[in-house]
Amino acid sequence: MTRWLASTALVLSLALPATAQDYTPDPNAKPGGSITITYKDDVATLDPAIGYDWQNWSMIKSLYDGLMDYVPGTTTLRPGLAESYEISADGMTYTFKLRAGVKFHNGREMTAEDVKYSLDRVTNPATQSPGAGFFGSIKGYDAIAGGTADALEGVTVIDPSTVQIELSRPDATFLHVMALNFASVVPKEAVDAAGADFGKQPVGTGAFKLAEWTLGQRLVLEKNADYWREGVPYLDNVVFEIGQEPVVALLRLQNGEVDVPGDGIPPAKFTEVMNDPAQAARVVIGGQLHTGYITLNVTMAPFDKVEVRRAVNMAINKDRITQIINGRAVAATQPLPPSMPGYTEGYAGYGYDVEGAKKLLADAGLADGFETDLYVMNTDPNPRIAQAIQQDLAAIGIKANIQSLAQANVIEAGGAGTAPMIWSGGMAWIADFPDPSNFYGPILGCAGAVEGGWNWSKFCDEELDAKAIEADSLSDPARVADRMALWSDVYTGVMDQAPWVPVFNEERYTMKSERMGGEDALYVDPVSIPVNYDYVFVK
Repeated sequence: MTRWLASTALVLSLALPATAQDYTPDPNAKPGGSITITYKDDVATLDPAIGYDWQNWSMIKSLYDGLMDYVPGTTTLRPGLAESYEISADGMTYTFKLRAGVKFHNGREMTAEDVKYSLDRVTNPATQSPGAGFFGSIKGYDAIAGGTADALEGVTVIDPSTVQIELSRPDATFLHVMALNFASVVPKEAVDAAGADFGKQPVGTGAFKLAEWTLGQRLVLEKNADYWREGVPYLDNVVFEIGQEPVVALLRLQNGEVDVPGDGIPPAKFTEVMNDPAQAARVVIGGQLHTGYITLNVTMAPFDKVEVRRAVNMAINKDRITQIINGRAVAATQPLPPSMPGYTEGYAGYGYDVEGAKKLLADAGLADGFETDLYVMNTDPNPRIAQAIQQDLAAIGIKANIQSLAQANVIEAGGAGTAPMIWSGGMAWIADFPDPSNFYGPILGCAGAVEGGWNWSKFCDEELDAKAIEADSLSDPARVADRMALWSDVYTGVMDQAPWVPVFNEERYTMKSERMGGEDALYVDPVSIPVNYDYVFVK
């Protein structure tokens, strides 16, 4: 992982010309052609400040660019819209030099004013961005988040091709933040013209632009002929067909009508697929920085009592749940997955203990149990996992009514804080970048516990927030171990208060048609989840 050093000033002249110094294109890649991706549910939004689910993440990644980017198929940082950047000796000021001649899809050339506008927009509470908290280290963030300013004090336009960003504290993750979808650059005039519909009328600088969107049926991205990275994308079109049941999508893949089933291999068909050599040959397996979890809304009774939250943790038989997904996961004990830096080795969490859970409920004055609602995305296997959770809770006297809804509706309820419990499957956390801070701020920190935020438990502990800030202020590479120790303390502190039930850490399985080209890593891209459309091609 590329890391910046706060101890020295860095000037990185990393302009990437047509030869793409950081990535060697497949010599067999040929331009042209169209591919078909299927999804059961419609896309919620293509606004980079708002979109934040597995389904729209890679679409947004292909429609927009930010100052930073990643080498395709990896988590290695590279410059994006920034041609080069300089970091001050104290690590507090970043100066980005923009590429010349980059155009938005509407034909206008991008400038430093657009960068400033986009960062102001994503952090403005009126935008209701679930990613606003990522930018908390920029000077002036607290003022704009608190409604006392309408622009970030720390973002300054030096000239049309130079933007400077001053931080209020050192931030070991800042270049990663500049590579997030939330940091994508958008044109003000397009946002103003579309208003609340910008998510349906996206305009960016990305490799593809929106050509068609028939709600509930089909969405088409077409090649941006003026894309600033020469040679890509290869594809002329990417067609997303909406309303396709995963089992039907798999049959269509087998018949050559579909190239990637976006919802993955249906669990009911997993064994059949993996036992058939012809089908198994089309499967791409990739590790992922993922945790599947149950959120417990700490602002709603009785989940406002820590004893109840701990009881729910102890009631869940995680090993049984992993069998529902054919053992493609390991039981989780904490929010961080085992492969993430900061993971606490040997931490046992809450073991499966039905009698212990009953005692905790009794201690909370709920010996007879209670009734609640469990929200779940309606794509298999999630309803079946919810049923297993329901059975486990019934064993300690909790009656959980399952609310099986489309992904967008579950996300809406979570952001609004109206869901007592949510099984996160189909929406569960995959790290935006490989750093422990990414599992905290948006989904467990105070910044995410807002209207529309991704912290569905609405858990907010200011002491843990302060410790998280302290951890990310340790930007000196010599203090990495100290930083990871602090993050370990944060996550064990979270588990002590139990706003989540971490259930399992899952691997990714993606299928592709025989005609699809490009290295396997592009189909389990850790950043362009699930597929890096800019670099795949048709053979």
